[in-house]
Order: sequence, then structure tokens, then C-alpha cells
Amino acid sequence: AIEGAFATIGDVMDLVDENRVIVKYGIEKLKRTKNIGLQALTQVNQLEPANLSAYHLGFVIGPCINASGRLESAKLALKLFLTEEKGKAELLAKELKSLNEERKQMTEENLEKAICLVEEEGLLEDKVLLVYLPYCHESLAGIIAGRLRERYNRPTIVLTKGKEGLKGSGRSTPEYSMFEEISKCKEYLTKFGGHPMAAGLSLEEENLEPFRKALNDNTTLTEEDLIPKVSFDMVLPFEDISLPLIREIDFLEPYGKENARPLFAVKDIFVTGARAIGKEKNMLRLTVKSSSSHAAYTAMLFRGYDRFADRIDEKYGEGTFERLLSGTASPVTMDFVFYPSINEYNGIESIQVIIQNFK
Repeated sequence: AIEGAFATIGDVMDLVDENRVIVKYGIEKLKRTKNIGLQALTQVNQLEPANLSAYHLGFVIGPCINASGRLESAKLALKLFLTEEKGKAELLAKELKSLNEERKQMTEENLEKAICLVEEEGLLEDKVLLVYLPYCHESLAGIIAGRLRERYNRPTIVLTKGKEGLKGSGRSTPEYSMFEEISKCKEYLTKFGGHPMAAGLSLEEENLEPFRKALNDNTTLTEEDLIPKVSFDMVLPFEDISLPLIREIDFLEPYGKENARPLFAVKDIFVTGARAIGKEKNMLRLTVKSSSSHAAYTAMLFRGYDRFADRIDEKYGEGTFERLLSGTASPVTMDFVFYPSINEYNGIESIQVIIQNFK
């Protein structure tokens, strides 16, 4: 059951019907696993077994297992799961976590290079992004393509320099069937395969620019398709959130593809304070209030720090965000799409909201 849960989440399968049952019971078994390697991997990532969720399999434990295959050899993860010595398991788990940290650092460095290429070389004139990172590890191409797709809301293909020509991966948007569109340009490729939302491909370097042109000349995308669309389930004022409500919502877990976490919206929220958090200081803890209540709430923003800062300065004037961080700015008003969660500290539970989108 545990293997089925990892496989179902790792391959981004629909979490409905029997798949959801496999993941739900797989996670329950993982919480009580006797496998020394899995126990060690959970511990080195500072996770509480009782609180494990589909998120942890897909974005914490799973990437550690995957990192060995991406950067070195998958045998490292295999050794971890087969070992019966706690000391050896701890060392192997730490090595896997270290490899994953290295993978994340390499991803961030190459993502920065990719963003510079897109924004400084006029690639945003294209509806389909084709980004060439010759010295990027080929196993990171798909991850970076996905991050660029999220940032620019465009289908994105990232190519790297291989031993025989260029190799790459693509990630798409719902409006663009990547495999179908790439098929229109297959004369430029030596190999390709995939499905509507993702693809892998190879080509000779001299075909890079002709392939880019062909993709964009043949695209069915319109300007309207490039506008990001944000959806939510219902409006939920902060003052209507309670701990019992959050626990009821959590019965819908495990969340994943086709069983998304419920999202809620609020308008005209006052942001009265902000604090940069995290190792890289690229996340935010916000103090917020609704217009209909004097109560203050904690809101967390884990992704989109720079965009958040830019939007505030665009609306309220340059330097407003820095003043918000220093506590010297007047409150700013924003709309949020969020989900509520429970924060536990020193045995005390409190409500916090996790921001997914804002304007």
C-alpha cells in the first residue's frame, strides 16, 4: 500500500476512485511503517509521522527518493529501504536529503538563468516558450519547465545539451495539448513522446531556432489563453473560520490531481504588517484584518514573494512594501484566494490562512 501511494502521487495520477483509496490507506500505513529507511527519511526531514499527508509524499519525501536517481544512482534509495541497521539508515537518509538540497539549489540557479533568458532576450513575444540551458542537468529540465509555465502561464519547453544533440522536457497549460502541437513540428525532432500536459524530446542543435519558429507559427493559443485564470470554491470570511470547520474540511484529504484542496476567497483585506521568513527570507508571515472584524489573523505566503512586493509598490507607491516590513506603512488592501489551516505551537492551536493567490 505504501508503494502504491508513492507511485500514484509521484506519477500525478487522478486521486479519485480506487486511486484515492490506495493513497489514503497507503499514508495510514506509512505513519506506522516498520521500515527503518522510511522512518529515517521521515526523521531527517523533521516530519511527524502522525501528520504525514499526500503533500509530504509528493513534495518532501518523494523528491528525496527521486534525487538519487536524478543526480547519482537510484541504488542509494534502494539501499536505504533494504537496510536493517538504524545507523546506516540515518546516514543514507541524510545523504538523500543532502542530494535533494543540492538538486533544489541547482534548480534555483538554473531557473534564475532561464528567467533572465526569457525576459532579456524577448522570448515573451512567443506564446510557446522554448528555453535553452546548455549546462543544466538534463534531469532538471522538466522541473524548470514547470516553474516557468507557472510564472508566465505559457507552455514551456526547456532544452539542455546532451551527448548527442539537445534533450528536453515540456510542461503545458490546459489550453494547449503539448503532444499534439509538437507532433505538428516533428520533422525537426529526432525523438519525442508525451501527452497533453507534458512531453520529452530530442533534436539536433541546428534545429533549435526552426523548431521554436514552427511551434509558435503553428500554435492554436490566443492572447486570452495566456491570461492566468484563478478559481476558488466559495467566499469564506475570516471570521467564519473555526478549528472544527478546518477539521471537517480535512476529511476530504488526500488532496491531489482531480481532488484539489478546497480554496476560498475574501475581498478587501487589510494587510497591517509583514515579516520575511524562511532560510532564504523569501516567504512572508502577514498580519491581516477583514473590514468587518477587528480580529487580527496570521496569513502565510510561501510562494510569490517578489510578485507580492511588486504589486504592493505598483499600487501604493515605491517603498511601501519595505515600510510594511519595517512596520511603518499604513495598511494596504488586498484580495486573497486561500485555504485555512491549523498552526500548533507549544500545544496551543491557532488558525492561520495559507495564501495561494492575491491581487
